[in-house]
Parts: sequence; structure tokens; C-alpha cells
Amino acid sequence: MDSTKQTGNPIAPTAPIAPLSPSAPLPPPGRDAFAMPQTWNPDRYIANARFVAELGMGVVELLAPVAGERILDVGCGDGFLTAKLAAMGCKVMGIDASSAQVDAARKSGLDARVVDAETMAFTEDFDAVFSNATLHWMRKPDAAIDGVWRALKPGGRFVGECGGAGCVAEIRAALGRALAKRGQDFDALNPWYFATAEEYGAKLAARGFKVESILVFPRPTPLPGEMRAWLETFAENFMKGIRPEERAAFLTEVQEDLRPVLCDAEGQWSADYTRLRFRAVKP
Repeated sequence: MDSTKQTGNPIAPTAPIAPLSPSAPLPPPGRDAFAMPQTWNPDRYIANARFVAELGMGVVELLAPVAGERILDVGCGDGFLTAKLAAMGCKVMGIDASSAQVDAARKSGLDARVVDAETMAFTEDFDAVFSNATLHWMRKPDAAIDGVWRALKPGGRFVGECGGAGCVAEIRAALGRALAKRGQDFDALNPWYFATAEEYGAKLAARGFKVESILVFPRPTPLPGEMRAWLETFAENFMKGIRPEERAAFLTEVQEDLRPVLCDAEGQWSADYTRLRFRAVKP
């Protein structure tokens, strides 16, 4: 059993509720809330990475949502988990920096906004802030934590899961080797922030949060396809300096480098994920 799991009364699902308020207009197609290092295609994400949201149900349990609560879903993507929270009777707003993902969430009838989590400006609007598989994309973690603090009512909770220290270490090493052959610096292109429990817990505490639980744990995860599809979905930033006509060879090289360590004898690929999961409360 996961040591972070909370117990309590089960929550009876209810019909989805109306959005908190009319959604703000989307930016022009192809534009995001800020200069993202990564772009997101909802269809590609569903095909190659739906497991990310599905594995987030453990974080929903840790959140222990209560019907009627106002919840902010930071990094809502296409709204898979946002919809789960709404079905529990919560009043949910999802935010994401990707206009394409927000558009997909809105098509499901969800209240979703294009917002940069590092600059969000909500003020004591929510009973809880929830985030799954998003915070490791924020290279200014203190700014994101500050925004969450401001968004929460006193007594509100911040519950999240993201990549933690050691996450996709084999994948990062293979990317680094392929980039080095091309005279490029992995660190200069790296969009990810994978913290230890001690580091992230200290940041939460410094802002004033009471950290109730925090841990980093390994979660090797089978992939629905080849490693190449994972790289195309999540590692776009590392190909910024590679000519379009050379990217296929780059992806093949990284995949074959990883085959001995992340592909089994039956051809099943896995990603060497490590997760950081926490629950904190604003006094």
C-alpha cells in the first residue's frame, strides 16, 4: 500500500456541476500562455501518455476531495483528472499553459483557462490546489508555490505529484550522450526540475505550508508504444537545435541506446519514472 494514502469516508460520485464562471477567451491557435519549452498535442498525448493521468488517481485519493469544495487543478491538460474531481461534486477550475490542451478540456465541458502557474494571480479562491505530473516542468518552483499559497484559503491544502529526484535518469543520460555527439549541452536544453523530498519540502515550509507528507518513490512504468513515441511526446525541447530532417535519426539513436536497459525481451518498453508526492496545508 502506498504510504501516502489517506483514509476517510468515501465520496459518492455525483453528476458533473456547472463551471465556476464563464471561461476566459482562448489565445489565438498555436499560442500558449508563455514561451513553453514544450508544445502539447492532445491527440498525441492521449495515444502516448494517457497512463500519466490514469496513474494520478492515487493523488486524487491523497487529496480526499469533498463535494462542494472549490479546487484548482494546476496543469489540467485535457481535463482527465479535472473531470474526475468534478464528478465527485467539486467545483473545479483547470489551468494549463497549453492552449491546445485547454481547448480539449473545454470541449469536455470543463472550466479550463490558459494560465502560467508561475505567474497565476488567484487570491484565497480555493479550498484545495491539486497538481499531477506538472510541477517538474516549472523551472521557477518558488514562484509556483507562491501562486498556490495565494490561491488557497486559510486551511486549504496543496496536494501534488510530479517527477522527483532520479526521474527518467536513463532517458536523460541517453539524451545527453546523443546531444554531446552533436556539440549540444543537455543542461542548457533541460526543461525539467526533479527535486528531492527534502528540497521540495523545504520550499513548501519556507513559504509557510505545513507539510503533512512528502516522499520520492520509484515507479517504473510500461509504455503503450516504443520509446521513440515517448521522446516525441515529452522530449521536444532537446531537439530545438537539431535540423528537422535530422530528428528522426536522433530519436532512433536515443531509442537504440536505451533498448538494453528499458526494453525487455518481449519488446515491452518502460520509462524509469521516479515520483515526488506530497500533501501540505496552508495554516
